[in-house]
Amino acid sequence: MASFTIEPDYAMSERRRILQAEGLQVDFMMQRSGFFQPPEPLRVVNGVSFELFAGETLGLVGESGCGKTTLGRALLRLGNGRVSGKIEFEGQNLSALSNAEFRPLRRQMQMMFQDPFGSLNPRLTVGQMLSEVLFVHKVARGAEARQRVNELLDVVGLSREYYSRYPHEFSGGQRQRIGIARALALNPKLIVCDEPVSALDVSIQSQIINLLKDLQRDFGLTYLFIAHDLSVVEYISDRVAVMYLGKIVEIAAADELYRNPTHPYTQALLSAVPSPEPGARKERILLNGDQPGPMHAPSGCSFHPRCPSAMPNCALREPTLQPLAGKDDHRVSCLLYEGGDA
Repeated sequence: MASFTIEPDYAMSERRRILQAEGLQVDFMMQRSGFFQPPEPLRVVNGVSFELFAGETLGLVGESGCGKTTLGRALLRLGNGRVSGKIEFEGQNLSALSNAEFRPLRRQMQMMFQDPFGSLNPRLTVGQMLSEVLFVHKVARGAEARQRVNELLDVVGLSREYYSRYPHEFSGGQRQRIGIARALALNPKLIVCDEPVSALDVSIQSQIINLLKDLQRDFGLTYLFIAHDLSVVEYISDRVAVMYLGKIVEIAAADELYRNPTHPYTQALLSAVPSPEPGARKERILLNGDQPGPMHAPSGCSFHPRCPSAMPNCALREPTLQPLAGKDDHRVSCLLYEGGDA
């Protein structure tokens, strides 16, 4: 393997925590209709707490507009919202760092974007784009940078002949491979994958997913994998977190969550996944209405207006994310299980 590539993390079997978020909130300031009225904060991510372990993939699923992408961007300080709460990366509090102090850590935390074309500069060749990353972070320049770019192209399965080509000359899958090469260029430990295959054909999706799994195996990468395709998430993830209206409502190991979904929202999501068995039928759980926006968040449990198991108390009390009885790694935010009694 080429010399620049990421060193495998041989300690990942010890379940070393690499990232932790506590009470993470993201607010955007929305202008009110009145001319003299001050802007109103709009809370898109509301008190999210989770941890991510070295070498694992944590899938993050939920309906469009639930705050998945905003959460992923907030972890890397890429969004425009006002972020509060605590984010720790390898024991270092990112929330307390200035932009200058955070810059060296940015090399260890990279992002893959949903649109493989929109995320690439159409005026730069592949070689120029990847060399720029190395130059800006003072990793390499000149002939050394070109050699490293060629090695990156090898790693993601692209020909070195593509060095001088522009983004419009590639297919969608090839563009996403370029995006992967860019994310790998600085030898990161954590990659936030923001729906990296949703814009691709199904056959190309499988190639990109398998490439991500191979890179994780070879280099000990850690992924936060944001997606809405539950079948893809089940295949690639070690654990899965389900998000609804800015909050995580359930988190568990992938096999546990798909075998034993506990939150009514998770049950409804999984009931919509087609069965791979020919002729197999399963009961579909239909929800009333659409997910409300953060400006009109319900009181109490945010899911209660659509929940088929809602109780009168659900409109009054907001549940907290708690472990199920006897299952510390399976946590759910629902009054049906409050106190650990399933």
